[in-house]
Amino acid sequence: MKKSDIAALLLLGAIWGASFLFMRMGANEFGGMALAGMRAIGAAICSIPLLASRERLAELKANWLAVSVIGLANSALPFVLFSYAAQSLPAGLSAIFDAIAPLLVAASGWLWLGEKLDAPRTSGLIIGLAGVVWLIGGTMGFGHAGTSTGWAMAACVGANVCYTFGAHYSHRRMRSISPLTVAIGSQVAAAVMLLPFTVWLWPARMPGTQAWVAMFGLAAACTTLAYVLFYGLLARIGSARAMAVLYLIPVFGVLWGALFLSEAITLAMAGGCVVILLGIALTTGMLRPGSSTPTEPLEQPENA
Repeated sequence: MKKSDIAALLLLGAIWGASFLFMRMGANEFGGMALAGMRAIGAAICSIPLLASRERLAELKANWLAVSVIGLANSALPFVLFSYAAQSLPAGLSAIFDAIAPLLVAASGWLWLGEKLDAPRTSGLIIGLAGVVWLIGGTMGFGHAGTSTGWAMAACVGANVCYTFGAHYSHRRMRSISPLTVAIGSQVAAAVMLLPFTVWLWPARMPGTQAWVAMFGLAAACTTLAYVLFYGLLARIGSARAMAVLYLIPVFGVLWGALFLSEAITLAMAGGCVVILLGIALTTGMLRPGSSTPTEPLEQPENA
């Protein structure tokens, strides 16, 4: 890869990792639903100029229902679930949970869609899921136990289930549509779906400056700019290399939480993160024992 592409990949990992920092900063003042809604609305407003072409508008008009389903599965529901979780979980821990999406994609494809997994990918799936169990068990024993924390972890898993459905749906229904059209259209659809709930559940007390800055960071940087960077990388370096960003998101999520929110990095978080990333490397085909060439990874969902 060119140095500029490596820099773009690192920047994308840093931006998507920062989404968990921003959610943590804004969720308590906005509330989970209002923050998710404002993120989608802000991203839609920033993205609309990118739709200003007849080709993209025609694609969107012809496939509005499918794009709306993607908007629900890949944006609206995950935004709400991760924003809810951010009220209880440290940013770094939420970022680590976000890394399990590729494992769920592989597991669901094998269980329900008849997709075959070879020995390395099966091993990776088992290792990755073991890392999730370690992470949950270890975290509950490191001072974060509580009912709200348990529900927050469930919300993170639920968000990744949504990404899993979105990945399979996109793979089967959206192959003929420009990925950028899907990304932009899905943000507009998510904004429309979340708007009434955002108005209904708007906080009684106006959020402070820090919460608004976090919301704008989520909408403009972590959603709109991130999608532009991601699809640019896909076009230049291909999906196999672009998917390396999956390994950067939890690392940057933990780093930003420690630097800006003084979050502790526990043994459970560090160990769980390493084990999950090893599982992802095997499951997606990026790490192939005995092979010097990486294989094409499994279809992955758009990230948080």
